[in-house]
Amino acid sequence: MRVVMFGYQTWGHRTLKALLDSEHDVALVVTHPKSEHAYEKIWSDSVADLAREHGVPVLIRKRPDDEELFAALEEAAPDVIVANNWRTWIPPRIFELPRHGTLNVHDSLLPAYAGFSPLIWALINGEKEVGVTAHMMNEELDAGDIVAQHAVTVGPRDTATDLFHKTVDLIAPVTTEALRLIASGQTEFTRQDRSRASFFHKRSAEDIRVDWNWPAEDLERLVRAQSAPYPSAFTYHRGKRLEILAAFVSAGRYGGTPGRIFYREGDGVVIVAGADARTGRNHGLAITRIRTEDGEEMPATDYFTSMGGYLTARS
Repeated sequence: MRVVMFGYQTWGHRTLKALLDSEHDVALVVTHPKSEHAYEKIWSDSVADLAREHGVPVLIRKRPDDEELFAALEEAAPDVIVANNWRTWIPPRIFELPRHGTLNVHDSLLPAYAGFSPLIWALINGEKEVGVTAHMMNEELDAGDIVAQHAVTVGPRDTATDLFHKTVDLIAPVTTEALRLIASGQTEFTRQDRSRASFFHKRSAEDIRVDWNWPAEDLERLVRAQSAPYPSAFTYHRGKRLEILAAFVSAGRYGGTPGRIFYREGDGVVIVAGADARTGRNHGLAITRIRTEDGEEMPATDYFTSMGGYLTARS
């Protein structure tokens, strides 16, 4: 089949590589310009560079809404468009242009976690599995019929970085399986159960601010979800920003006020957590490694030289 590919960052790069390695003919690639957004500078393998290395024409667009692009797509005459990590809405006159429609590849187990940063949100929420879904595009974002879907297990110590590496390796097999089914003439695929759908927004600084009213179990997952190279979860101590690089859920249960710097447990310093911490039934978050406002990393036991005082959400 003749394929046009829309994609960006490493997800798009892996998709394009799978297409180039397949029996299909890549006629045109459309990608975004480089971005200074914190999350878009991560996993930023260039789709444009890979396409040019293989002699594939490239168009760079923020949005696919101009007549020059549409004319180029008509000239390319694709049998199918394949999209992965395209960051803006693709209008119907584009996604309906190919005779087989448009296949979107998304890094979640749809219908859950449509939208942005699905791996990070899924890890924070304690999901047991994550994965990659290839589905037919329609007018509703990430809502079309599922063609192929593969899952991987979330381990008890996995970080968002670990989950990225697990799922990015699924892109090629999911994409090629879906294209094989489409090329075979299959047109009926698995309809999404929209009652199970959820849609998430892009991550921002507000989303990595620690709220000590959260249970310790949720906060520990937040720390793992914001693993390097993602921006670290942060709090404030004595008016200065403090990044939490590693932590575990305490063995003991600690009562009092959320955010209280309370007790040394093993190689961690326990912070009281949970909106109902006053009951004394909650585990705390035991911080083991931090980064100070001036960029110095150290064990939490070296930073917190005495117990007492509070960590807060604001300076």
